[in-house]
Amino acid sequence: MKKKVISLMLTAMMAVSAIGGNILTVAADEAAEGKQLSVQVGPNPETIDPALNSAVDGGNMLLHAFECLLTIDQDGNIAPGQAETWETSEDGLTWTFHLRDGLKWSDGSDLTAKDFEYSWKRVCDPELAAPYAETVLGMVEGYDAAIDGDLDALGVTAVDDSTLEVKLATPCTYFDSLAAFATLSPVQQATVEENGEAWAVEAETYISNGPFYISEWVPDSHIIMSKNPNYWNADAVKLGSIKWNLIEDDNAAYSAYQNGEVMMIKSVPTEEIPSLEGNEEFHVDPIIGTYYLSYNLEKEPFDNALVRKALNLAIDREYVANTLMQGTYSPATNFIGPGWKDTDGSEFCENANNGEGYLPANADIEGALAALEEAGYPNGEGLPVMHYTTNDSGYHKVIAEYLQQAWKEIGVTLEVDTVEWSSFTPMRRNGDFEIARNGWVGDYADPSNMLELLYSTNGNNDGKYSSEEFDAAIEKSRSTVDPEERSAALHEAEDIMIADDACCPLAYYNDFWLQSSKITGSWHSAYGYWHFMYADIEE
Repeated sequence: MKKKVISLMLTAMMAVSAIGGNILTVAADEAAEGKQLSVQVGPNPETIDPALNSAVDGGNMLLHAFECLLTIDQDGNIAPGQAETWETSEDGLTWTFHLRDGLKWSDGSDLTAKDFEYSWKRVCDPELAAPYAETVLGMVEGYDAAIDGDLDALGVTAVDDSTLEVKLATPCTYFDSLAAFATLSPVQQATVEENGEAWAVEAETYISNGPFYISEWVPDSHIIMSKNPNYWNADAVKLGSIKWNLIEDDNAAYSAYQNGEVMMIKSVPTEEIPSLEGNEEFHVDPIIGTYYLSYNLEKEPFDNALVRKALNLAIDREYVANTLMQGTYSPATNFIGPGWKDTDGSEFCENANNGEGYLPANADIEGALAALEEAGYPNGEGLPVMHYTTNDSGYHKVIAEYLQQAWKEIGVTLEVDTVEWSSFTPMRRNGDFEIARNGWVGDYADPSNMLELLYSTNGNNDGKYSSEEFDAAIEKSRSTVDPEERSAALHEAEDIMIADDACCPLAYYNDFWLQSSKITGSWHSAYGYWHFMYADIEE
């Protein structure tokens, strides 16, 4: 099934989608009238099917094209979205959402609670293989049966056109955050069933329900989203359209910014950063997430925890973050970094490992060599040539070159394979790598969002880490209603995966970008998203 998805996306990258008949009630040229904001948040997205996307660039686009039951406001709080009100039963097992009156799809047809029921059950469809399925719906009653193919078993029911009821198998205190997460966006059943997965790769079939809809899509060039007049809060949308420039090369993005072709770029060339300090249009903002390396535990010698330990110890994280990344990132000595909240509201990382980092900030070459010797590879003798897969943007290339040097000190020969972004994430998800650049930015502030990446059956578990002890800790965190027990279980999970060297944390993320001061009314969130839906451009 995954091969089918990849083939479909590659086909989409070769096709050109012209302006389609997305808005039936308003002509496409009229809908596109008004100010156009031109931005760059990444290259061709792997997918912008809400159920399949797991990347930040695709997430940014989904945020503007779709709206979930709930949303996250500028202050990071849960706010009404397609649902105007909601309530939870006393036992925490039943969540009821009440939709706004008169909701519409971008084609002008009615949107009801039944659309959410269909869409949430679709996420569980084993034929679709949605990577987030377990994360967002694993706590819902009937999930196990649904993921095996009995979608009607999932405890999600449209009571009537305006009421969606969700029954949980175990309480989930952050379920409101999941109801605001893009994976659980509604998709139009008739369009999906008529077009299959191809519905999400052409403008004319990309029916959505958010503040904007796709009016033009030229792969390798741009996606234009025009204001959706059928959006319930359309009167608050000031822009006529947003142009998402699909630029992968940082220097090309920077040139486009300097030339005035775009007003915001996420991809700032690293060599330009020193000259941008003090520039009011250069922004650095912390986000909750970690830049890390995935080891493919299904391939030798990465199935040996001592080899992974040696590789982890040989890295100087202070040098990586403060020199190579020029202080735009911070050294990661834990997997779960700053910004993630413990069950009592405190910083999760401050309560981990007695408040001390698990990993050394500076390289421990002696410890690395000792681990290799214990593994049967004294001074690296007998180790095969290792291969590191990455995409070529931001700091990725310089990090790859550093890893070659750092691991050479312990006798490791590393070759670097650089691939385009559109191919990189499916390769990693399918296990077509030995070591790969990876990273995660939180979808919500609960640390389970990141720890569950390493749960054995999680669709985003790229390295295929599998530990009965780790899974048991995660399962305990899911089932307990006691905050202290849940906190202890989550900390135990991090203890276990760090002790196993399940992956290699390198640095904690910050976003750094250039944005014209003429853009008003936008904001950047701790989840790595730029919110332009209510932005304006000063004349």
